[in-house]
Amino acid sequence: MSRSFSFKKFTINDHGCGMPISTDGVLLGAWATLPQQGHIVDIGTGSGLLALMAAQRTQATTITAIELDSTAATAATANFESSPWQPRLVCVEDDITNWYQRIPPASINGIICNPPYFNAGQQAQQQHRATARHTDTFSHQQLLATIRHLLTADGSANIILPTYEGQQLITQAQAYGLYCHRRCDVRTTEHKPIMRTLIQLTKNCSVTEQQQLCIHTGNSYSTDFIALTKDFYLKM
Repeated sequence: MSRSFSFKKFTINDHGCGMPISTDGVLLGAWATLPQQGHIVDIGTGSGLLALMAAQRTQATTITAIELDSTAATAATANFESSPWQPRLVCVEDDITNWYQRIPPASINGIICNPPYFNAGQQAQQQHRATARHTDTFSHQQLLATIRHLLTADGSANIILPTYEGQQLITQAQAYGLYCHRRCDVRTTEHKPIMRTLIQLTKNCSVTEQQQLCIHTGNSYSTDFIALTKDFYLKM
């Protein structure tokens, strides 16, 4: 089924994409620390949401969106072409583990990624959805190796994961010379446990800046969530 989602400055059709538009993606795209200039890479772009949010937020010369699935890559390309930032956006249909090895080391200023996160359990019957959700096609170790190769000395990589997997990735990152510079633990309501962690990795070892975000207060979106996403959601 073809579905269109209208944001304040762009529209996305996610037809055929393994993962539909989600709050996770919007949270990451709004929270990520991104360079205002240079080259940004969106790993596993899907319908192109994160790349489009990066284009709205920055003046980066090039935003390259890498996508393995051909249907999703086609959707992302169409979404880029209909956006106000088409000249700065390019979708590359390729496996990131192959693509990054052709790119000079330490040449990417910013990375953004909503990666697969299920390490076990039953997979979705549709292959493109299983690929988007399970780490057997792109492990977190492969993600960290990719970031280490691509990122400039002063660049940063921004990721969202379930909290347990996020803490595992933060711990594993040090073996790749990457460190958590900033994290935000997210809960849906103040009475529910933390369910997602936003992570900024850099090559510089420093004290981690820790934040928390609650999406809902009572029956309404929280003031912090509105402040974070108001440039994107239509009704904020």
